[in-house]
Amino acid sequence: MRRDVFTEDHEAFRALVREVVAKEVVPHYGEWEKAGRVPRDFFTTLGSLGLLGMAIPERYGGGGRPDYRYNVVLQEEAAAALVTLGTVRTQLDVILPYFLAYANGEQRERWFPGLASGRLLTAIAMTEPGTGSDLAGIRTTAVRDGDAYVLNGAKTFITGGLLADLVIAVARTATDPGDRRAGLTLLVVEGGMPGFTRGRTLDKMGVKAQDTVELAFDGVRVPLANRLGEEGAAFGYLGHNLSQERMTVAVGSVAQARAALDTTVAYVKEREVFGSPVAAFQNTKFELAAVAAEIEAAQALLDRAVLELVDGRLSGADAAKVKLFCTEMQARAVDRCLQLFGGYGYMLEYPIARLYADARITRIYAGTSEVMKVIIAKSLGL
Repeated sequence: MRRDVFTEDHEAFRALVREVVAKEVVPHYGEWEKAGRVPRDFFTTLGSLGLLGMAIPERYGGGGRPDYRYNVVLQEEAAAALVTLGTVRTQLDVILPYFLAYANGEQRERWFPGLASGRLLTAIAMTEPGTGSDLAGIRTTAVRDGDAYVLNGAKTFITGGLLADLVIAVARTATDPGDRRAGLTLLVVEGGMPGFTRGRTLDKMGVKAQDTVELAFDGVRVPLANRLGEEGAAFGYLGHNLSQERMTVAVGSVAQARAALDTTVAYVKEREVFGSPVAAFQNTKFELAAVAAEIEAAQALLDRAVLELVDGRLSGADAAKVKLFCTEMQARAVDRCLQLFGGYGYMLEYPIARLYADARITRIYAGTSEVMKVIIAKSLGL
């Protein structure tokens, strides 16, 4: 189906991204998965090509184009090549918006050039060992002491935390028994600050090229100059960007489901069973036809939501609907595709196995499917 989301500028950007992915990612992706992370020099390569700073103002070395569709192109082209870009998605889609929205003038001068060039890597530390979707339950504390905050606590499941130079830590600076959401503050912890340690790298089922770690803060003195936004306002800040974060997951889900379909179509045309290509069997045709129809339905929903997001009109409930539908569709599509590979689909040397493992997390992070249903139900007055 024809898509009306992108302009000529986006398509020119797509051509560049496709070339970079083929040259800089595909030949090395197996090494990245084994290492459990993307090498730092990949980020500087992307930065030198202007791929990391599209949304950053030109005065700081960015492209001055805060258009989410460029981020969509990055995800789509990586998926089409049967790879991911590691923590690039997290940095651009999840973390950078906080810096763009809440960094003051001095912080912009200090951090934006490095963010645009790929010299500064980032992470955001929200989730704690006992606190996932319930952000109001955060226990990490930050106590004001002169011109600094003293930060104590532990975080887990932190994407990009291994290499991050700047970690946005969500901490409780005040407690209001009548409002659990009040009193949360964003503090930017810099690598090398005394008391800031990186724990073990977590061994995940999928998304192997994306480092995920535990972080600990033991009396870390974070300068007041590193506070992002106003004290006590973090819960509102976090909610403001959740729609884009959830859209980002949906974009990846649809793009990876399409990649699963494409690689499966190619496989069934070549693989023979009982003297005939697997593609010749009616069951194969029906299964893939159904998958193709589901992907197109999800793509139409997603594209409309992308335009709503770009226009600043996408509601939290609508973002939840898109994430719920697209991630659940991905799970069904990739599972049906893998089945057509037979035993080979279970072998990691085939991309469909990685697509299957990678797909499982999309119904969990950025808010589980169950949380999405709660949000949608509230929008219905339930």
